[in-house]
Amino acid sequence: MDLQIALLLGQEGIVNGAIYALLALALVLVFTVTRVIFIPQGEFVAFGALTLACFQAGSRPGTLWLLLGGGALVTVVELFSCRGRLRRWRDVLGWNVAYPLLVAMLVEFGRPQEWSLPAQVAATLLLVVPLGPMVYRLAYQPLAEAPVLVLLIVSVAIHLALVGAGLLFFGAEGWRTPAFSDAGFDLLDIPVSGQTLWVVGVTACLMVVLSLFFGRSLWGKALRATAINRVGARLMGISTTAAGKISFMVAAAIGALSGILIAPITTIYYDTGFLIGLKGFVGAIVGGMVSYPIAAAGALFVGMLESFSSFWASEFKEVIVFTMIIPVLFWRSLTTRHVEEEE
Repeated sequence: MDLQIALLLGQEGIVNGAIYALLALALVLVFTVTRVIFIPQGEFVAFGALTLACFQAGSRPGTLWLLLGGGALVTVVELFSCRGRLRRWRDVLGWNVAYPLLVAMLVEFGRPQEWSLPAQVAATLLLVVPLGPMVYRLAYQPLAEAPVLVLLIVSVAIHLALVGAGLLFFGAEGWRTPAFSDAGFDLLDIPVSGQTLWVVGVTACLMVVLSLFFGRSLWGKALRATAINRVGARLMGISTTAAGKISFMVAAAIGALSGILIAPITTIYYDTGFLIGLKGFVGAIVGGMVSYPIAAAGALFVGMLESFSSFWASEFKEVIVFTMIIPVLFWRSLTTRHVEEEE
């Protein structure tokens, strides 16, 4: 291996690690706030990429049916739980019936294939992001006080259901979108594409936005309080249910945006997100599922390890990446004091 090959592999590792870092942050957020190991995080990556590809191809994205169906199910569940509260009815019908119908009309009659790329990205986020709170309301909110193992089993079931829905609505064919920019330049005789800059730049900006959100905004502080102590947060008047929905919404937004960023780089299939999400999970494990900076650094290390493993032992690169969690878990089992779950 010479310097040029090492730089090429390093560039690929940084791009992959940036995506894994975003997913690791989303996984840590969801786990600390709701105690849910969110295995379906990768499905939002695939849904974001495939929805954008459908818009650009002029076809109706399958996530539209997921949004309409999820809104209908949430409406039925919520109306049974808020009988007699007119204001609550208006909120439920507005977010779960009126909003999906408006988005459906926009997609059906707005000719999104003729829109600019930023408008298509915005429409993709409008379709995919609300699926996060819907999944939380239907699958996790009724089990909010259940043990972590039960929540993990539910996550596996949701993952399988969303993968099946992806196959049903998008088919088995792979999709790839055009690059955001054809620009590029050479750095130390290594070509750097415009899409690489987009991935790294958007990832850096999103991390700054998340840092400001958690440090400056009221809801960000509420999420931090819920992550530190759920019982204490409830005693202070913070709704842990609302915190759970917001954490799932942020995770869905991060997943969808990650899929949009990598769609021009690699072909995305209905089940591609699972493997990408697992690598983000490895980064989150390195951070102990509690530390955002360490999780991001661990995810970047995963990206670099994967890139260089593909050169030295391409047949075993996945094995090498996932084996990395064994010494990390062993070390944490020796150094971390066991804490009983909250009653």
